[in-house]
Amino acid sequence: MKIMLDAGHGYNEPGKRSPDGMKEYEFNRVVANYAKQFLEGYENVTVYFAHSDDRVVPLQERTDKANQLNVDCYVSIHANAYGNTWNDAGGIETYIYPTRPAEAAQLAAKIQRNLVASTGLKDRGVKTADFHVLRETKMTAVLAECGFMTNPEEIKLLRSDSYRKTCADAITRAVAEQYRLTKKPAPPPPPAGIGLYKVQVGAFKDRNNAEALADRLRKDGYEPFIYFE
Repeated sequence: MKIMLDAGHGYNEPGKRSPDGMKEYEFNRVVANYAKQFLEGYENVTVYFAHSDDRVVPLQERTDKANQLNVDCYVSIHANAYGNTWNDAGGIETYIYPTRPAEAAQLAAKIQRNLVASTGLKDRGVKTADFHVLRETKMTAVLAECGFMTNPEEIKLLRSDSYRKTCADAITRAVAEQYRLTKKPAPPPPPAGIGLYKVQVGAFKDRNNAEALADRLRKDGYEPFIYFE
């Protein structure tokens, strides 16, 4: 099973950002990264990226790559927007090309259902659109809009790492359900008393840098602490 994940747009693409400056690609790429990690926990799954952190990949290049690799499924990940100013438009919607076969509609319905159930946002339904990534791909292709960057409440979610992980998990579960994927067996635990378990997100000589990272983590809902050795 070969899956192409497409984080829509790019860091340097003009527009495509919230009224207060969050770039859409920032959200899209993190969800794609988490989804790749989750999908690779299933047997016989290979995940490719259509996008790049180094440049804005043209749409034609993205679909050409998917077609050349002959992937089985193409999932484009986005955050939505309505205009350029704050408003109350919100919710989840998923798109397929108007003439796509039943498999695309089935996968889109599963992604839509899982995203709505996991996020609690408004269900805007499965829709059709003449988007390039849906039209020019030769395989089952869907595009998921995971919330509105122009909604003052939903932008808070879109900035949250836990929400990004939630969206990735919902998309992964939908793909796994559609294609009846089997999870890889869990690795055996290490023998008792061997090894160390550590979690650390940064080490700095300048305390100001440590404080800055801690502030960002608090905004994402974590409870960091700083210690000096």
